[in-house]
Amino acid sequence: MPRASASADRFNAIAESRRRDILVMLAARERPVGEIVRAMGLGQPSVSKHLKVLRDVGLVEARRDGRQMFYRTNAEAVRPLHEWTRTFERHWTHQLTRVKDRAEQAGAAPKA
Repeated sequence: MPRASASADRFNAIAESRRRDILVMLAARERPVGEIVRAMGLGQPSVSKHLKVLRDVGLVEARRDGRQMFYRTNAEAVRPLHEWTRTFERHWTHQLTRVKDRAEQAGAAPKA
């Protein structure tokens, strides 16, 4: 089965780690493209392609100020991704609690 296009939906868009990195960077504040390029260490065309995918699926918004483009995260569009990952939070919390309990039991066991 062929893989869906990155711009098909938000989950496909964030499947690429560089796009996730861009989202994390934009979560703190709006940034101009040049700053994203420098922080990512990628060429401007590559960053622009990633930003286009994120914009096409609604995860980032852009505004122009003179000749400069500024990007920011669209928090409402990120919400469904966050809610979906929270589905698994209970599982991992449970697993980590089990690991902690076992470690504490092993630490409390009498040593021979």
